[in-house]
Amino acid sequence: MNLRKENEQRTGETITMNERQIADDVMLISFPWRVLGIDFRRNVTLLRLADGRVVVHSTAPFTQQDIAAIRRFGEPSWLVEATLMHDTFAKEGRQALQNIPYLAPDGFAKATEVPTESLLRPPRDWDGEIDVLRIEGVRMNEDALFHRRSRTLVLADLFFSFPEETSGWPRFFVRHVMRLPRLFGISSFYRSFIIRDKEAFARSMSALLALDFERLVVAHWQPVETDAKRTMEQAVVKAGC
Repeated sequence: MNLRKENEQRTGETITMNERQIADDVMLISFPWRVLGIDFRRNVTLLRLADGRVVVHSTAPFTQQDIAAIRRFGEPSWLVEATLMHDTFAKEGRQALQNIPYLAPDGFAKATEVPTESLLRPPRDWDGEIDVLRIEGVRMNEDALFHRRSRTLVLADLFFSFPEETSGWPRFFVRHVMRLPRLFGISSFYRSFIIRDKEAFARSMSALLALDFERLVVAHWQPVETDAKRTMEQAVVKAGC
């Protein structure tokens, strides 16, 4: 299936973003992203440093208006992808933000033919403000970012978080194919095909849960803005990870 083509066909020529500030230094911008007839949403998270520079976490089909919205929040200074699975808009993201470092997991540049720098060597400018934690034991090289000042943990595809009002075919798919009866958690696909070393993965989950975070942002759909650590812990236990 050509996921890019389906997304373009279903959303039309103009993709409208939805921006929302969820903390003093954290902005969430969401774009439609359709697969299998379901809008999975694509979240771009803006993490602002104390000096006003901004980390743009994830790419999307950015327009000039989108870039202007990012600049209103702060000066975009780094572009980040946190998983090898997020290659859909790599070229568009690089084209829209050409003159800043593009950080990604190992193997991303080879998969996309877009030059990147390793996210495992985060900029020293992030010291004391943003931590990068590798999720071990997975096949697709995923990393987590922790924005200390806002106590916000930002992930990619490790967790999905669908709104309660999800209905019809999307709700059926999430609950019975992805096997997320509460609409939040680690999908069956991730559990079956992405996790390759359960012990290493479990250690990474323990390291994430040891962080002092109060909100959780995922790549698709809504963030968990209250009691995020307990919600994540329950989902990890539920998934048997």
